[in-house]
Amino acid sequence: MKLPAHDLLGLVVATSFAAGLNVYATVATLGLLARSGAIVLPSSLQLLASWYVISAALILFGIEFFADKIPAFDLIWNALHTFIRVPVAALLAWHATTQLSPGEQLGAALAGGLIALAAHSGKTAARAAVTPSPEPVSNAVLSLGEDAIAVALTWFATRHPWLASALVMILLAGVLVMIRWIVRAMRALFRGAERRLAT
Repeated sequence: MKLPAHDLLGLVVATSFAAGLNVYATVATLGLLARSGAIVLPSSLQLLASWYVISAALILFGIEFFADKIPAFDLIWNALHTFIRVPVAALLAWHATTQLSPGEQLGAALAGGLIALAAHSGKTAARAAVTPSPEPVSNAVLSLGEDAIAVALTWFATRHPWLASALVMILLAGVLVMIRWIVRAMRALFRGAERRLAT
């Protein structure tokens, strides 16, 4: 199924958010959908349908699947992936919008990078809140949920790009609320620790 040009923007919004959660799952899903004929990607993104790219993405997804579920290590992993998820999302958005004017294409790439950064920041904030928990199950459940959302959102975006982008707007609002709540909770925690140390 070939997406109309106006639906590509909806796809960009949704896949950018998905890439912010798990870039390897997003790339692998797009590649497999293109390979199976479920979607016809723009010519500038045809590389994603290569078995080399799909295989590399699946291998890296496998590594992340385990690394992202180890308490404490997942924070380091996610911090390092700030420099992978955001640029790759911006690059995907850039290549998906080659039919637009250079200014519009640059705007799409910046928007893709910012959406991925917001999703990535929400993921990292949630991990920072959950990691201190003594039990390891919450980390694994959170990571599995993020993986599932990345794959499902990418697939859904190829079928209903504008509904998927509307869903992303709701998720972004949730991320903003969650980050504000976590920041306030951390400030209160540090203030409490300072008062205890002072006494």
